[in-house]
Amino acid sequence: MSIMLATIIQAIDGTIANVALPHMQGNLSASLDQITWVLTSYIVAAGIATPLAGWLTDQFGLKRVLLVSIAGFTVASVLCGMADSLFQIVLARLLQGLFGAALVPLSQAVLLDVYPPKQHGSAMAVWGVGVMIGPILGPALGGWLTENWSWRWVFFINVPIGSLAFYGIGHYILAKKPLRKVRFDVFGFATLSIAIAALQLLLDRGEQNDWFSGTESWLEAITCTVSFAYFTVHTALTPAGKSFFDRRLLRNPNYISGIVLMFLVAMILFSSRALIATMLQDLFDYPASTAGFVMAPGGIGTMAAMLVVGRLTGRVDVRILLAVGFAVVAFSSWQMTRYDLTIPESSVIWPSVVQGVGLGLVFVPLATAAFATLSPELRADGTAIFSLLRNIGSAIGISVAQSQLVRNTQIAHAGLIENLGNNNGNVLTSPVGTAFHLSTLPGVASLNAEITRQATMIAYRDDFRLMLIVTVAVIPLLLMMRPPRRDSTAAATSMALE
Repeated sequence: MSIMLATIIQAIDGTIANVALPHMQGNLSASLDQITWVLTSYIVAAGIATPLAGWLTDQFGLKRVLLVSIAGFTVASVLCGMADSLFQIVLARLLQGLFGAALVPLSQAVLLDVYPPKQHGSAMAVWGVGVMIGPILGPALGGWLTENWSWRWVFFINVPIGSLAFYGIGHYILAKKPLRKVRFDVFGFATLSIAIAALQLLLDRGEQNDWFSGTESWLEAITCTVSFAYFTVHTALTPAGKSFFDRRLLRNPNYISGIVLMFLVAMILFSSRALIATMLQDLFDYPASTAGFVMAPGGIGTMAAMLVVGRLTGRVDVRILLAVGFAVVAFSSWQMTRYDLTIPESSVIWPSVVQGVGLGLVFVPLATAAFATLSPELRADGTAIFSLLRNIGSAIGISVAQSQLVRNTQIAHAGLIENLGNNNGNVLTSPVGTAFHLSTLPGVASLNAEITRQATMIAYRDDFRLMLIVTVAVIPLLLMMRPPRRDSTAAATSMALE
């Protein structure tokens, strides 16, 4: 329960503040461009600090790093809630991201340590529930707190949760000596951090800057590419165990295939959640809290599937579980491609539940198989990279989905106007012209607004169709995964001795 609480506060905080931004903007006297730094600062800081979790654990021990992370995250949450200016809240969010980055990967590492290998499936199911609950409940909880209390409670809510997690981990988790001491690779960390920060800025601000039409996006893309190239060459030339990234992780095919598939799962999960949230609020005029509650049953499906599949993992071939899970996700994406502007709430809820079940079937066996043959001394590094790739996958998925939404809306809008003119002859005297009173400016504006609504709905359906294609394309990649052998513990031990 202590580990679950530590996972939940970090997972929720990635999305809980989104719906409160308009209230913060007015209270802090910030522009729309400025207030987005409340989100961007957290994302960039967490991205930079996530790979650092493994090295910190090697130096100071897992329990100590977890306790410091929870305490720092909780204090930073209080500072966020007390902020009276944009500068103060952005600085506090930076601290939140830095301290919170280690919570999810190290929580996963603790569960892998305290449970024997035969119970890793159940342990990953518990951990997965904590990870998944963030993007599902975050918007609903944030909307409810903002509407009924204040945007400041979006951050103050972390105080009791963080306090309980701190007490539980301090009281129940045994401290262990670090498994190894590794010299800090300053150059490797610096180049990787710059690359991650530039990529996160590019993805987070790209749509706002019209992507590569502006100088900022080009600078971020070039910085990311050059920094990552330096990091790659440096890591390849530095002896194993002395570079910031431990190359021994690349020798484990299950781990590599696991992080690749998790990257793709994160793209599908977070992009679809982001699309549905904006669709319900922008096209169907749902309040933020209502939109969150309509999406919440999908989380119930995910949690139920995780708890069931946790018992099956290790008994059923992991590739079968993954194939069934991806097939269920593909079916839910197909259901979403049939959305229109007249659907009731139930037509949104059920595909979301089906998708949640599919993702639950995928997440647990994927996380279990990825670490089944990984040496215990590499778990902290492995879980950090695992979480980093999941976060980058979600950022790329959301960015691509939003970019395609804008582009396809423009294309559909132009196509609808062209068809309207071709099919109605003189539009002014057509039934459409009469209904909308096109001889008046308000009538023209009203028709344009309706065409924009229809075009946006078409664009949402196109995005869901893209997710369907990606999901189906992932299934053949399951051949990369090998089912963990019964002697996985021995394999992990031999790997550690190489």
